[in-house]
Amino acid sequence: MLYKNKKLFIDKISANQIIKKFGTPAYCYSYAQLKENILNFKRNFKNIDPLICFAVKANNNIKILNEIGRFGLGADVVSKGELLASLKSKINPKKIVFSGVGKTYDEINFAIKKNILLINTESQSEIETILKIAKKIKRKVDIGIRLNPNVDAKTIKEITTGKTINKFGLKEKEVIDLINHYKKSKYLNIKCLSVHIGSQITNHIPYFKMLKSIQKIIDKSKFNFEYIDLGGGMGINYGENTQKLNYKKYSKKIEKFVKKNSIKIIFEPGRSIIGNAGYLLSKIIYIKKTGKINFIIIDAGMNDLMRPALYKAYHRIIPTNKNKSKVSKRHDFVGPICETTDKFLSIKSYQKLNEGDNIVICDVGAYGKVLSSNYNLRSNPKEILIKNLKVFEIRKKETLQSII
Repeated sequence: MLYKNKKLFIDKISANQIIKKFGTPAYCYSYAQLKENILNFKRNFKNIDPLICFAVKANNNIKILNEIGRFGLGADVVSKGELLASLKSKINPKKIVFSGVGKTYDEINFAIKKNILLINTESQSEIETILKIAKKIKRKVDIGIRLNPNVDAKTIKEITTGKTINKFGLKEKEVIDLINHYKKSKYLNIKCLSVHIGSQITNHIPYFKMLKSIQKIIDKSKFNFEYIDLGGGMGINYGENTQKLNYKKYSKKIEKFVKKNSIKIIFEPGRSIIGNAGYLLSKIIYIKKTGKINFIIIDAGMNDLMRPALYKAYHRIIPTNKNKSKVSKRHDFVGPICETTDKFLSIKSYQKLNEGDNIVICDVGAYGKVLSSNYNLRSNPKEILIKNLKVFEIRKKETLQSII
């Protein structure tokens, strides 16, 4: 993304021309950035040779999943819907892991029938449900057990998942007890120890603590796992002085861990693969000037992009037409939704803007469209992909008629 003659271009395509053809609001994805992210992730962990399972909860567009699958990635799913989307995208079932605390009988039964790689369990009750189905169909089912290592990921509190106050995973003693209880089961094959401590992690220290907790389980249980699923959570730079995760240090630490335990690693990255490859294209409807604030009212709302309202997430907003005129007054970029939290960005000063101008909200590829809703009875935006200097519509905008 760059400016040419003060006009914004995304992958060498004019942002204004994209908006003119496809309208706003719309999610736009860069294939070039997606490809770069995947190759960069692979390079950083090449000495480990992990199974990389894209976290479908970050972005579930069928075309995006299909492109990701073409690079040999698998999928981490947390619902039957995400599993169906992954299979439809032609992702290899033997590269799919099913995570989540509340899998229903129907979802588990479906996953078993589709011969996926693993079901990562999070409670004894869930294991008993799998056992019940396995006995019924007389099949041995491969499972993982998720550890809650009580590690603070030092990220946004709403997206941390590895502390004992969180609903995810099991304590060390519980994991060991379950291993001992089910390791000789006729219908269950414990293949994996799983862990995931949160999202948007930019410091390697929590990951180091997580590896120590995993090593304790291995040493105390004396159980030979085939896989260790380290989850994902690798953060990206949203442009607000975000610390960058040191992949080199993390990778070196895992290399030692792998060598010591002779084990295969699974990763579940989502945001680090697709986050900065997505943009939300929008248009300024009105500029409402008050004493201290210029409210820039755009046609995208919190129903289109929930993250800022949900946990005050920061997203850069840039104009498609650049100028040198600076307005030294607070600008609040807000949407049309009838909620005060329908606000994307508050900034001390901004370039001169006009009603009808186009703007781009950056880094929305992960947890953008997937968190959208029909609140205020608004249609979900369309999705488009830029690939090889061509722009494709990859999901149509909903019609109000279809919703009503």
